Amino acid sequence: MRKYLYLCQLIMEKLLHYTWKHRLYPLGTLTTTDDRTVEVIDPGLHNRGDAGPDFFNAKIRVNGTEWVGNVEIHLKASDWFRHGHDKDAAYDNVILHVVENADMDVMTSSGRMPAQMVLKVPEKLKADYEHLLHQDKYPPCHERIPDIPKVKTHMFMSALQTERLERKTREIVKRMKDSCGSWEDAYFQTLARNFGFGVNNDALEAWAMRIDLNKAAHHRDDLFQIEALFIGQAGLLDRVDEKYSKEYSYLQKKFGLEPMNSVMWKYLRTRPQNFPHVRVMELARMYHEQRTGLSQMLECKDVKAVGKLLGVKGSKLNLIVINTVIPIMFAYGRENGKEVLCERAFDLFDEIKPEDNNIVRMWQECGLSVRNAGDSQALIQLKKEYCDKKECLRCRIGREVLTK
Repeated sequence: MRKYLYLCQLIMEKLLHYTWKHRLYPLGTLTTTDDRTVEVIDPGLHNRGDAGPDFFNAKIRVNGTEWVGNVEIHLKASDWFRHGHDKDAAYDNVILHVVENADMDVMTSSGRMPAQMVLKVPEKLKADYEHLLHQDKYPPCHERIPDIPKVKTHMFMSALQTERLERKTREIVKRMKDSCGSWEDAYFQTLARNFGFGVNNDALEAWAMRIDLNKAAHHRDDLFQIEALFIGQAGLLDRVDEKYSKEYSYLQKKFGLEPMNSVMWKYLRTRPQNFPHVRVMELARMYHEQRTGLSQMLECKDVKAVGKLLGVKGSKLNLIVINTVIPIMFAYGRENGKEVLCERAFDLFDEIKPEDNNIVRMWQECGLSVRNAGDSQALIQLKKEYCDKKECLRCRIGREVLTK
């Protein structure tokens, strides 16, 4: 029961934040608890998780006097003290305390009493949000999507596409930093990961992290040795011809290699062409043929060039471009100030047809048009980062529904 009440309070406070941020209140009727008029010029920048007040750099007028500073929001004014803001200097610059219930006056650690204002969440906003949270059909906003102008939905999808790329960029940059700053290693690990096509992604990335490309380069001209090195490091020697075991033993002693635990690999419900040892051997051939170099990939100007470089085509090529080439190109361009690579990454999206999966079909049934792979990636981002997490208040489509 206590947990339920806490969640209800959390939702109500989020709605109060939302009401303040989007100005969902009658204009010209705002007053402080001591009857001074309040005019909101700028609600400020929403603080989404960092310590400190809820909104930074807000601008308001109180009885005609302009104030610039921070805004803190609580359901009850007494929460100010319960959260210890009266002893925290980070809240000394609060110019307005917005509450639903002004049960007491508040004071900063410097002894100042900031202006306090009561703000109510509109009943319609409460009802609409409650409706979204308890909708049986998925996504909860399906009824309202056809009413949203297409130009607005596509603007949001463009932002979602960038969001998804930025998330993948963070993952790639982490791989680069974990590899002592090597973009070459980060690219190889990303490429290997996406050769798992879902089931063995994590295992293939863990395997790629055990491949020292500098050491492998000494034997790159010998396919047999590269295959032995790759398959041995994967812990999959029992899946291939026994001749590889002897060669790997030699390489293992030469380089002091430590193979991964084979229990990480998954074979159940995996097609033979996607078996882990088959994928590892394929990557060995690509590496031997010098098809896995980052500089070569960055020179590719279209999907056809990528296919020629990697020696793949069809749906497999599209998946590699979407999940590996575009993210690494965008990440490298973003981190190294090469805007042309970021633009090329988005251009590659335009060349590829939308992905055909349950998520994309679900949004199409709701009335959203999907023109290319960039749109389908945006809709995957929408479901995973907003719908699945019940983040209707952060979603632009949710905003269109809730602010009507």
